[in-house]
Parts: sequence; structure tokens; C-alpha cells
Amino acid sequence: MVPPGKKPAGETSNSNKKCKRYFNEHWKEEFTWLEFDYERKLMFCLECRQALVRNKHGKAENAFTVGTDNFQRHALLRHVTSGAHCQALAVNREQLAFEAQAGGRGSYGYHRNLPLNSVGMAASASMAPIKMEVNPAKVAVLTTVYCMAKEDVPDDRCPALLELQRFNLCQALLGTEHGDYYTLGSMKDMQAAIARVLHSEDYQRLKASPFVGLVLDEVGDGPEPHSLALFATLVSPCDGQPTSTFLGSVELGVGEANPGQLLDILKSFGVPAPKLAWLGSGLPSERLGDLGLKLRVTCPLLAELHCLPSRGHPEAPTYVSEYENVLDALFRLYGSSGARGIPELQAALDLAAINLTGPQRVPWASILPAVEAVAASWSHLVPMLETTSPASPLTQSLALALRKFTFIAFTYLLLDTLPTLQKLSLLLQPEEPDLALLPPLVITTAASLQAQRDSDGSHFQSFLQALDNPTPAGNGNGSRYCYQGVELTDCSPETMQSFEDLRGAFLDSLRRWLWDSFPGPSLDIVAAFASIFDSRRYPQSLEELGAHGEGALRLLLQAYAPVVVGERALSDFPLFKRIVFSLGPLGPRDLCCKLVCAHSELHELFPDFAILASLVLVLPAGASLLDKVARSRELRWWDQGKGEGGDIQGNHVVKIAVDGPPLHEFDFALAIELFESGGGGVEFFGTQIK
Repeated sequence: MVPPGKKPAGETSNSNKKCKRYFNEHWKEEFTWLEFDYERKLMFCLECRQALVRNKHGKAENAFTVGTDNFQRHALLRHVTSGAHCQALAVNREQLAFEAQAGGRGSYGYHRNLPLNSVGMAASASMAPIKMEVNPAKVAVLTTVYCMAKEDVPDDRCPALLELQRFNLCQALLGTEHGDYYTLGSMKDMQAAIARVLHSEDYQRLKASPFVGLVLDEVGDGPEPHSLALFATLVSPCDGQPTSTFLGSVELGVGEANPGQLLDILKSFGVPAPKLAWLGSGLPSERLGDLGLKLRVTCPLLAELHCLPSRGHPEAPTYVSEYENVLDALFRLYGSSGARGIPELQAALDLAAINLTGPQRVPWASILPAVEAVAASWSHLVPMLETTSPASPLTQSLALALRKFTFIAFTYLLLDTLPTLQKLSLLLQPEEPDLALLPPLVITTAASLQAQRDSDGSHFQSFLQALDNPTPAGNGNGSRYCYQGVELTDCSPETMQSFEDLRGAFLDSLRRWLWDSFPGPSLDIVAAFASIFDSRRYPQSLEELGAHGEGALRLLLQAYAPVVVGERALSDFPLFKRIVFSLGPLGPRDLCCKLVCAHSELHELFPDFAILASLVLVLPAGASLLDKVARSRELRWWDQGKGEGGDIQGNHVVKIAVDGPPLHEFDFALAIELFESGGGGVEFFGTQIK
């Protein structure tokens, strides 16, 4: 495109002038440092002209500082990888860092006075620093409130903790004129002010992230209506590092999640719908419904990948709940370390890191160590429960439940199914999951479940074979079956047939959950990403690179056509592979971070692959996200009831507990100012929460 009134720019770069080349305006979009002089018809590099780095000959000039008419993209690619350009970038970055340090926040007690927009978020981070007198007593109280929220300590403990600090001669709290500055009634306002600081940072980071992922998790284990906890995955274009953050919670109500409500939430954080690239959740499919399909109407890039651990077996038969109730009572009675404790049960709790004092329900039928412990100790558990002195209705009912054929048969069914599901869970737990293994493992798990559906699993078969031959019952009604010397109750042909129906329904529900969580198109995208960005999957020699990954790239270019330039990506792919190959066995996350970082050479060289890399980094998986979800699940604040407007109280406390940084990294000066100015109430999703 040529500006109005100007002729096409550029003379031939060849001395014979036989082949004319013209300046391409699109190069300025691809190479942000490029400048063109329309009068002189020359190209310049803004970075090099600003830095004027001297080369080994003592000269600060190069073709792009004095101007060049070599209008070829290869010339631009050569320059962006040249030593002079790299030095210029480094010099300019150092200068920017020096200026930022000189004009940024100084010692403690300074902060940037950020104007807040209509959603209570910081509108700009470029304001001049304003000195603020910070009262040490106020900081001491606010840090106490902050730490209480981080550790899930009830609000009413605050006076005692402040008194303890005074007793230990905390200098900031010894002055009586400041000791009672904050009251118990202002706790929620202080928490809200702290949360507002955190959300203002979220607003800036989410707005800067090229794409985001949205993760939904059900709150609590009570009856409907449920609420949803919302998390976002994002990536920083400054350093290419991915992260996740807790956005808040909204009421789910009866039925499915409302896509319009979720998009409004993202919009309040400065995220337009087209930036939503991934949807993940820990919800059962009947609760999630067709949310993904509805969101794709306005989010064309959206793909679903539900990597969160479920709170239990979704869509499972009703017996699963009954089975888990039996295990819950059993472990709470005999899983402790006291005199009544059973070593096998204690070891299972330690191995699975289960906290029985937490508010959340334990999904016992999903925990392999717990099921293995019950199977290993079953033969002496039943006699022990029956001979417990003094006898109690609870122990007697537990003994009766353990004797049932359905209970022990279901235990061995779980021993067949859980190991394959656990492999899938373990794959997704590291900070950098090996995505290349995900598609084949999902397919293998589905095949294993189908094989067990068609024929009994090995553990269940061994259990059936170990049943003693039936002997006539004493009353002449039916037969008696014994297993490991213990007589089973309710063991009849009708019961066995009923269990076969239960087994089939259970395995079918697991297969449906598997494909709902990891849809085929999403697995294809994940496999394509791994093929391109995981250099460990590349051929062993340059000569073998050839057509490696071309099919995967074409799939991604089709899936993300709105945000990438297909022809340019295909043209750059051979050079991209050679450069990645030359970098050695670089992990996919490290490579993607280099591509996304706006200051890196790879980012400038391969803009389309930088876009694809940012999509990889916001994928909703990995230890960081799982840890935050797990932390939110164990907090007691979800059970504190609802406020007048229907909003769950304690959203700001959960925000602090999940996302609060270490004390030395938090801006308490800004939080104090917000609290004292009455701005503690956070405008959260358009609703003022106090």
C-alpha cells in the first residue's frame, strides 16, 4: 500500500537496475523497528539508529543506519539476526531499564497512583510516582489481615493476633494512638482493598496477554444451585512466561453455565471474546452442557481441554456415592494414627495426601491408594468390625456393608480401571506436561475401558475365581459364597446380574467422561503443537527434517486462520525448523517462551509461530493451575453463605489466599490508600462486593 500522492517507493538494489524491487508496506507490521523515508526511498532500522553501536572497526554505521534500498525480505531477516542489531537492542533495553529505575518506584513508601476505571481496575501504570506517608501501624495491621487470608484464618482471630504481636514488642503496634486504628468490623474492607490491588494487576496482565484460557470449577459439594470458581490462564508478552489467576466466583444456578455471563466477566477484565482460546473445567458434562459450542459463536479460536481433576466419577451410577460413603466412614474411624488406627488405611491417607479435616468431600472411588488399602485389609477388617467392643450401630452397619458382594466386587472393578486413569492424571500434573503423550494416552485409556467392558478385568476375574464354591444355605434359600474366609451377604444370581449392569454403566460413564474431557479435535491440535514446538520429537539430522511437521502446521493454520498468515508461516517453516534444530533439545515451553517474548529475535523472525506459541502457553494444564484450583477447593470461605446481592462472601479472601504474592512483593501502601479512601469494595464483575 502506497500513501496517497506518492509513487511506488524504491529503486532496484541491483547495480544494473534491470530488476526493480519496491518497498512493501506490510514489512512495517512484521518488523516493528523498520522505518521508510518516502522522499529518499530508503529503509532504516529505528533501533540501530537510536543506539548507534560501534562495530569492530570503530564505525557506528551499517546499511540500516545510513539507509538502504535493498528492498528484499531476506535483507530484513539478515539484519534482524545480525550482531549489530542485537547489540542495538541490548543497548536500548538497558537505557529503558535505567530510565524506568530512575522514574519508577523508589524505596518503600512510594507507589504509583493508578487511576481506576469502571470495573475497579488500574487504567494505566505510567503515572508519575507519588510519595505517600505510610503509617507503620497501618502496615502492621494490614500485613496481619493479609497473612490471615493467605492461611485461611477466621476473621475473629485478628484481635488476638494483634495483641500477640504487641506482647512480643512489635514496635509498629506499641503506640496506643494507632493500636486500635482498625476494628474487627473493617476486616472485610481491608480484605477487599488488598484484593483490589491484586485485581488491578490482573487487569493489566490479562489485557496484555495475546490470548487467554478460561477454567471453570464447581464450588462446594452442597445441593444445587452451585457456584463456579473462575480461573484464567495467560502469558506475558514481556518475558513470555505463562501464569494463571483466580478471577472470582459466580452463581451457576439451575442448568448450565451462561456463556454471556462468562464473556461479560472476561470483558470486565479487558479481555474481548476473540482472545478466548481455551476452555477447561472440572465440571461434569451434564453441568457443562454445550457451553463450548455456544461460546464458539463469538470465540472462533476456542478449543476445549478439561484437564482439572474431577471431584468424583462424573455421570457414575448412584452406587458410587454409596460406596464412597462407606469408605469415608471407614477411613475416618480407622485411618487415624491412634490406637484404633489400621496401618494400611493410615499409609493410604499419607500416600494420597488426604486431609480429612478439610471442608471438601473426598472422592474415594477415584483414589487408587485408598481402594488398594481396602482390598488388602478387607479380610481382617470385617471380623474386626464385628468383634468391636462395645458394639455400636456404626461399626455393625460398616461390617454389613463390607460383607456385601457388590462392595467387594466394585472394589476390584476399581482396581482394574483406576491405574489407567491415574496415568492420565499423572501426565497432566507436572508444570510442563508432555503434550505429545496426551493423545495416545487418551486413546489407550479409552481402548482399555472398552476392553474391560467387553470382558472382565484381571483383578475382577481373579476375585470371581477366588470365590469359594457355593454351598447350600442353612435355611435352604439360595447359596452361600465365601471370599478369603469371610462369608458374603446378598450374593445371589440376581445380585450378580445386577452388578453386571452396574459394571457396564460405570465403564460407559468413564468412557463418556474421557471423550468429553479430551475431544478429538482438541487432541489433534495438541498433537500438532507438540510436533512443531517440541524439538525432542524432531528427526535426528538436518537432512531428515524435510517435510516434518508440515501436516501438523497446516492443521494449525486452518484452526487459527483468523490470527495467522498461512502463506508466510509455510514459507518460514523450513527456516524455523532449522533454527529450532540448531538450538538443541529445547523443551517446548522454553521454546514457546522465547517466541512469545516481544524482545526476542525469534519473535521478530517468526511472527506466526509466536502467535501459535502463545496459544500453547495459555493451555489450561500444568502444576501451577492445578495447585491454585486445589487451594481454592480446600478453603472454608465457600461455605460462609451468601450476601444480600447473592454474591458469595469471601471472594476477595479466596483471591488473596490463591494469588497473593509473598509479603515483600505486595504494595501495601496502595492497599492502605484504597482502604482509607473508601475504595476497598471491589467492583467485581460489575457488582460491588463489600
